[in-house]
Amino acid sequence: MKFKDLFLLSTRMFKARPSRTFLTILGMSVGIGAILFLVSFGYGLQNTLLQKITTSDSLLTLDVTQDRSKGVALDQAAVDKIGGIGGVIKVSPAYQLDTRGNVDSLSADFTAMVVEPDYIKLGGLKASAGILLSDSDPTGIAISTSTAKIFGKEPVELIGKNISLSFSTPKNSNGKSSSGNEADKITVPESQFKILGVFDSDDSLIYVNSKAFNNVQAPDFSQLKVKCQETKIMPGIQGEIMNLGFSVSSISDTVDQANKIFGIIKVILMLFGCIALIVSAIGMFNTMTITLLERTEEIGIMKSIGASNAMISWMFIMEATIMGFLGGLIGIIIGWLEGQVFNLMINLVANHFGGEKVSLFYSPLWFVSSVIIFSAFVGLLTGIVPARRASKIDPLEALRYK
Repeated sequence: MKFKDLFLLSTRMFKARPSRTFLTILGMSVGIGAILFLVSFGYGLQNTLLQKITTSDSLLTLDVTQDRSKGVALDQAAVDKIGGIGGVIKVSPAYQLDTRGNVDSLSADFTAMVVEPDYIKLGGLKASAGILLSDSDPTGIAISTSTAKIFGKEPVELIGKNISLSFSTPKNSNGKSSSGNEADKITVPESQFKILGVFDSDDSLIYVNSKAFNNVQAPDFSQLKVKCQETKIMPGIQGEIMNLGFSVSSISDTVDQANKIFGIIKVILMLFGCIALIVSAIGMFNTMTITLLERTEEIGIMKSIGASNAMISWMFIMEATIMGFLGGLIGIIIGWLEGQVFNLMINLVANHFGGEKVSLFYSPLWFVSSVIIFSAFVGLLTGIVPARRASKIDPLEALRYK
């Protein structure tokens, strides 16, 4: 028997029992759709979170801070030492100043981070409105959403506005300035700045371009961003910096931990989807068993005219595999539509309450392909037992079967 004939016999159920076949395929589709919906939801949450906290530059960046227990100053000499470590591309320092700001006759106190524009880029910080610091505009600043609320305004309203800022070195818990003692306290006269953009943060914080303080002697740095040449040398560089007496952390460590957690979440979600798939597979097995009983006489006729046991087995296996494959295709469509509807509803609610639009579902191509192959494999498994039973049927008994 040719493959074409075998395929035609395997697809005959679409004409002979269209309603039952369609419902069997639909049952498989529901299980596959549940898997795609739940796992895509896990992938979507993971991507949404990581896109918020990372950029390609931030994944190559180490955060360096002072280790109080070792008492090593994080000053320009330390910056030069770290910059000389092999594999370090860029060292971008930051220091803090206490700040008083005035906008439209409203005053507020907050913290200013004096940084280079590269510092923000290496930190993976993104503007929720406007732009962040720019090399071409030293008097431009970026403020947090929390700072905007202090002035009683929406973040977008403050973009482009001028703000008067006065600065001083922050005090430690002992009442002395961070530069050493009260006599060394740095005070910068009030100056005019322009708000270029806003970033999301619960801290009352602003970022100021360090070029605006070229004539001011900076205190010790509070933090450094150290960009490495590639990820595989980051642990070595991290060890060398720690040997200098500083604390080192990396957002890539946070990302790795988040990926592990989301990996567990996706497995759990997939298990829930597999429960629906198991129920669907039982339904398909039941359908194939009924099909075997209905076609017993037909199998006897086929065997009596020369059909081999292998051909009979392959006919049933191919029939089950085709139903599983079609169930996978339709399940992908169902899962995708469910995700789109759910995402639309979430975004409508978020938009109503002033939130931003998000995409909560993501399906990698390899995962979609794997789901389709898996559904065909499940169909094949459900057809093995009926196929073996069909191949063992005695032709004479089958011809007498009613």
